[in-house]
Amino acid sequence: MIVFGWAVFLASRSLGQGLLLTLEEHIAHFLGTRGATAAMGNSCICRDDSGAEDSVDIQQQQAENSTVPTADMRSQPRDPVRPPRRGRGPHEPRRKKQNVDGLVLDTLAVIRTLVDNDQEPPYSMITLHEMAETDEGWLDVVQSLIRVIPLEDPLGPAVITLLLDECPLPTKDALQKLTEILNLNGEVACQDSGHPAKHRNTSAVLGCLAEKLAGPASIGLLSPGILEYLLQCLSLPNGSKDLPSGNKITWHSKPGNHQKLQSHPTVMLFALIALEKFAQTSENKLTISESSISDRLVMLESWADDPDYLKRQVGFCAQWSLDNLFLKEGRQLTYEKVDLNSIRAMLNSNDVSEYLKISPHGLEARCDASSFESVRCTFCVDAGVWYYEVTVVTSGVMQIGWATRDSKFLNHEGYGIGDDEYSCAYDGCRQLIWYNARSKPHLHPCWKEGDTVGFLLDLNEKQMIFFLNGSQLPPEKQVFSSTVSGFFAAASFMSYQQCEFNFGAKPFKYPPSMKFSTFNDYAFLTAEEKIILPRHRRLALLKQVSIRENCCSLCCDEVADTQLKPCGHSDLCMDCALQLETCPLCRKEIVSRVRQISHIS
Repeated sequence: MIVFGWAVFLASRSLGQGLLLTLEEHIAHFLGTRGATAAMGNSCICRDDSGAEDSVDIQQQQAENSTVPTADMRSQPRDPVRPPRRGRGPHEPRRKKQNVDGLVLDTLAVIRTLVDNDQEPPYSMITLHEMAETDEGWLDVVQSLIRVIPLEDPLGPAVITLLLDECPLPTKDALQKLTEILNLNGEVACQDSGHPAKHRNTSAVLGCLAEKLAGPASIGLLSPGILEYLLQCLSLPNGSKDLPSGNKITWHSKPGNHQKLQSHPTVMLFALIALEKFAQTSENKLTISESSISDRLVMLESWADDPDYLKRQVGFCAQWSLDNLFLKEGRQLTYEKVDLNSIRAMLNSNDVSEYLKISPHGLEARCDASSFESVRCTFCVDAGVWYYEVTVVTSGVMQIGWATRDSKFLNHEGYGIGDDEYSCAYDGCRQLIWYNARSKPHLHPCWKEGDTVGFLLDLNEKQMIFFLNGSQLPPEKQVFSSTVSGFFAAASFMSYQQCEFNFGAKPFKYPPSMKFSTFNDYAFLTAEEKIILPRHRRLALLKQVSIRENCCSLCCDEVADTQLKPCGHSDLCMDCALQLETCPLCRKEIVSRVRQISHIS
């Protein structure tokens, strides 16, 4: 959850910096010398460079200040009301284009080391944020993200999303310039096939911008060339349903011109995710659907159960898109044909946000949004010894473990499993155990695709034990100081992460030696409760729902029979009121809740 606190830090720091700069300008005016202001504004928050470089920087700035007014130093400001930030900006020598690549790679390297929620954002990230305040700086940052993020780092795409999400919104001119620089089309998708990182990163940038902009700006960004580029990245060679050995494929860059090129499933994956995010705008969705994308996705859907975990991700997203976004006439929706007879416990699709993708069998989940999405199991336990397993599909940041009824998941604030006193989580990417928003290192190696993580909950001994491929860690007991019952299996996902749960419907790979129970042996779900409807079906049902006049304004199910004190609002049922600390209408703290018997019908 640490990375989500950086936005708050940057915003609060900006106000203080603006006041400081204003004071400096008044002092400079009083002294009658701009040089004093330049010297004061040249302080750097990180001293990892030599003093000789600092001296050169100061001399260059003084030369520039002698001819250029200070007020004109920042070209094309992105937000006129945003106070200037501390340290060097994109107009200063050490933060020009030649250093952007290093700052991006520094940010990628430091992400794994941020384990304390009170840590200040890394210098590299603050610097990149400052650079992106101008059109030129923003373009430099975006091009660097495309150029240098390596293919093999599991956090690469997430860092692209994180940096772009924290940067100021691009101007219309900056977006236009970016499209001109990239000059994307179908032929470009066939070039540099031996360097799939470039195409993966380009698609990740486009997807992030589509998600961040939405509306008319997103429509303008999806030019015919960009649409052709993304669709070409999805194409299989010669209509094939699979890649030949060694991923050598034949692309058609021009009619009659066949080129032997190297393909990579991750390029297909992020091209599809970008198209999904463009489709969040209805006009774009119509444009993409008219391109016959569903025909391409039907071929890729067969990869959903592929033993290659990259292909499996492509298949998962292709199937989800066919069920929820790009419907194909005559194709049966997956939930209508999936066999759920042996499944009695699954992920709860009714209390998650729309940003989390859950498979039709309810045992696999994926997050492609910039938020920190969480999900929990449908079955709750209060006593005994319980065990479940998770197969790691992606090796990035996920916090998986146990949560309770009292756990609070705030996806946009970055709070997930292990970020309150009522949950505890295992993080195999950063090699941490999370409890109450604090972490401690564990001795397991970093998890990788295909690893199996085991989760044992012993309510008799009040302990949790985590396993990686059968290797056991020492028990964790902190959470039992706050709660001793009402536990769910639960997980939180950073961007582009995916895993599959086994609650006992199939044999475990690494069952613990002690006696335990499984959710699947004791849980029960009706046939209707097992169904995970696609978005359009769910929305259609909601439109048919008739809401009673005196129902609870939150659950729309029970009668609104409870009054909150001291504010007096009474639009809630008692069940919902007990889960709140402040009134949802006026935000006043709730001191007591009073059931109004006369309101019960």
